[in-house]
Amino acid sequence: MDIDASARARECGGVQLAELLVALALTGTVMGATYAALDQGRRAYAIGAARVETQQNARIALARLAAEIRSAGAGGTEARFPAIVVAEPERIVFQRDLNGDGVIGDAGEAVTWRLAGTVLRRDAGGGAQPIINGVRDLRFVYRDAGGIETVARREIRSVEITLVTIPDHARSESTVELGTVVRTSVRLRNR
Repeated sequence: MDIDASARARECGGVQLAELLVALALTGTVMGATYAALDQGRRAYAIGAARVETQQNARIALARLAAEIRSAGAGGTEARFPAIVVAEPERIVFQRDLNGDGVIGDAGEAVTWRLAGTVLRRDAGGGAQPIINGVRDLRFVYRDAGGIETVARREIRSVEITLVTIPDHARSESTVELGTVVRTSVRLRNR
């Protein structure tokens, strides 16, 4: 009773090579599709997280910057000291007499905000401290009481701030496009 090998395999419920190859091909296709779906989900999550990061950084920095500029000139008159000392498109230096002694000299009374590379920095007498990373652009526009753009420091009554942030880890062009642009106009309360 010699039964050939293929008949024996069929009787035992064995698998032929063709069936095995079809099963492997189907498994590979399903695994590839699963990987592609997971990769798309991971990318969508990374893009969403980067967008949230840029928006939060921009809002935090802009709120702090606006509050400080609003207080420029506090504790004095224009005759005692100017509210805005440096009014450049990418840097602002302002003063405020926090302790009321009539002299600008203590820490925090002269404040500088500027962009250094992609880091927004604030210097209030203790060195330029980083506020947020991932800043592409920072612009100041200075306006007088009539809303006309001016460069005369003593005429400045409001400051328009534009801040453009990008994800801190932006490496590819697609991530750079996730930048956030925030703008506000701040009126100096004390002038």
